[in-house]
Amino acid sequence: MTKLRKQRRKKVFRHNVNRKRLRNKITNKGNIGCKEVKDAWDSKKSVQVNLATMGLSYDPNQTIGIPKKKRELQETLGFNRNNEDKQEENLRLNIKQYVADMLEADAKAPRVKNLRLPKSQVEWITYLLKKYGTDYRAMAQDSKNYYQETWKQLRQKVRLFRKIPEQFGKFLKENLGQNFDSDNENLYSDGEI
Repeated sequence: MTKLRKQRRKKVFRHNVNRKRLRNKITNKGNIGCKEVKDAWDSKKSVQVNLATMGLSYDPNQTIGIPKKKRELQETLGFNRNNEDKQEENLRLNIKQYVADMLEADAKAPRVKNLRLPKSQVEWITYLLKKYGTDYRAMAQDSKNYYQETWKQLRQKVRLFRKIPEQFGKFLKENLGQNFDSDNENLYSDGEI
């Protein structure tokens, strides 16, 4: 056994540690980002019990699980009685099923795509469209093609640019007043480039 004097000598008070911050860090349970879950959360219960009462899964491996042949065979023959107990337990726990329903509805709601290209890339694409129209092979050979993009890469960038109504609409408004040759007219049609 070690002597007491050696034990005491090892313990050194750390002046650089903020005790209050350390205590808060240890006792802090974290922030919940989801409003629905935060409102239904019960701080007196554990994480597993809270999620189970909301109809959510703590461990997807236990919730979904890998099907086992032995268990499937027992279920088909009717030997598995534990399954009924689990269903009764789930009915007891699913008090706050509305949380899972709200999360599911939120996940299924359509999202607005906020896709935007960087300003430098928009300037590059508009320069190419003004100069070459839809001639992608000529775009690839342009002297300002510093990144040596192929004609297919440039075609994909132009297609992406056309799918962003705010940026492409602005380009159309600026350039519709100018006279374009017949090669450039198909650029503004609704057809595929």
